Amino acid sequence: MENGSFSAAGLRRLRDVLTGHVESGKIPGLVALVSRGDETHVEALGTMRHDGGAPMSRDTIFRMASTSKPVTIAAAMVLLDECRLRLDDVVDPWLPELANRQVLKRIDSPLDETVPARRPITVRDVLTSTFGLGMDMTALGTPILNAIFERGLTPNLPVEVPEQDEWMRRLGELPLMHQPGEHWQYQISSDLVGVLVSRVTGQSFEDFLRERIFEPLGMKDTGFHVPADQLDRLPDLYAPDPASGEFLIWDEAKGGRWSTPPAFQGGGGGLVSTADDYHAYFRMLLNGGTHQGRRILSRPAVELMTTNRLSPEQNAARTALAVNNVHISFGQGQQGGWGYGMAVRTYRGDYAPIGQYGWDGGAGTSAYADPANQLTGILLTQVGYSVPNPAHLMNDFWTTLYQAIDA
Repeated sequence: MENGSFSAAGLRRLRDVLTGHVESGKIPGLVALVSRGDETHVEALGTMRHDGGAPMSRDTIFRMASTSKPVTIAAAMVLLDECRLRLDDVVDPWLPELANRQVLKRIDSPLDETVPARRPITVRDVLTSTFGLGMDMTALGTPILNAIFERGLTPNLPVEVPEQDEWMRRLGELPLMHQPGEHWQYQISSDLVGVLVSRVTGQSFEDFLRERIFEPLGMKDTGFHVPADQLDRLPDLYAPDPASGEFLIWDEAKGGRWSTPPAFQGGGGGLVSTADDYHAYFRMLLNGGTHQGRRILSRPAVELMTTNRLSPEQNAARTALAVNNVHISFGQGQQGGWGYGMAVRTYRGDYAPIGQYGWDGGAGTSAYADPANQLTGILLTQVGYSVPNPAHLMNDFWTTLYQAIDA
């Protein structure tokens, strides 16, 4: 374990690189938090709007998008720790809509061309994102993907995601894309975790997260919406036009999707939060599940979450998505492995070492921890992935941050 700090020259260069992205006009503003050992450094640069407005500040609230996944999965880990769930439990008692599944003969089959599932879906399948349904961007245009979109089962569609029982009813109408346990698939498993936690505990997903994760960690600004009296801390979210670069608003702060409690509390991408709240969470993971002397998760639970859980066969679809569809993610997602709710680096593909874990979000967010260097990095902005600029910013942030380590 390294217990060193950052070099002053390295932090100055990090600030210069981040400032360059803001001064380019492509990134209106950002908040970056980096920590190593006992040292924490924060940069808040630019403004809340692309045309000016209030400056970004350390306590600005951001839509975490898919960076929600590494945090919301902790609720399920609490239930594993307490033996209220077991990894190889069949989910049917809590999620009866997923009993007796049918599976498509081929990924592009009509929805009625199916075979019976070889076995039931287990908790392990849900936590590893291998239960059989998900957002396979290599299968756009197929009947099953069209049906997922038509039913409003994923966020960021024109229609709001329905409340969880209706969401489950619609999910249960569909066949699986793959046999349970065979293939990693994105997004839907993370939302399903929230329903599973809610039904096991008899609480809303948010209430359980708040009671067992957010409040013990002091994550006072994390939740599934922003209270009315705090909306001035939430910037508008932009999805710039890919052709012209014009800043189009994807979601407004006032009157937008996060201004009122949602019908569906989505573990896959529903959280809003701050740099300091996320820092508390990732430092807890680096500390083996404890925060300020209080145990939040067991050490084995943290190790399960943050080490690769996929075989090469299960991971093949994820590898194909990262390597062959970079036009979707601009090269993000090539870490190799996947734990529970987050990516895990299993090979040295860039400046980050093997063992780093975390994830990025399509609304311009990135959060990872690195056990080898006892390092945490959080980068938050308000520009979505309709253009490559936020991905370029993230890449430069991590490249520069690793050079600032003064062992």
